[in-house]
Amino acid sequence: MDDMVKAAMAKWPMVPACCGWLGLDGRGEWYLRDDAAQAAGGFQARGAWPQAKGSRLQHAGLIAFIGRNYCRDSTGCWYFQNGPQRVFVELALAPWVLRLQADGEHWSTHTGEPAEPCDWWLDEEGLLYASGVTGLGVVHSADMLGASDWLDRHQIEPGELMRRDLPARFGYVLSPSAAQKKPA
Repeated sequence: MDDMVKAAMAKWPMVPACCGWLGLDGRGEWYLRDDAAQAAGGFQARGAWPQAKGSRLQHAGLIAFIGRNYCRDSTGCWYFQNGPQRVFVELALAPWVLRLQADGEHWSTHTGEPAEPCDWWLDEEGLLYASGVTGLGVVHSADMLGASDWLDRHQIEPGELMRRDLPARFGYVLSPSAAQKKPA
């Protein structure tokens, strides 16, 4: 986490969190979800896109800042620590998007951090997921062919899991805003 973020948290410890305004899609793209996007439906509902998806962030500095300050809380909700405010992230599929590096051997996350996936699964639609120290990630669609070659070279046969079972099994929340609205 950035030092300036830590300093802001210490200076203003009681800033309320924000939910529903930031989304991460299955290709590692960040989306700003204004009131209209949120009213159009949940970030996970594919039929509601593109209106519910929001506006894709394109500013490299902002994307890097979000990536450096992307964290998980004790309940499995992922957030971006924006100074003193937690901005909870709506996840389309998983908390991480994995990319195969140009060398065809190493992996990284959508935030650019090295990843060392160890267990692999396919969902009912053929999306490939892997877990490791950082948690569960979905393989970027552009890397599926390379991932298939990588799995063959390493003699790995992915297991099968239903997509709906992934959050409970791997301890993450797809929609912190929906979780907040549930009665206690």
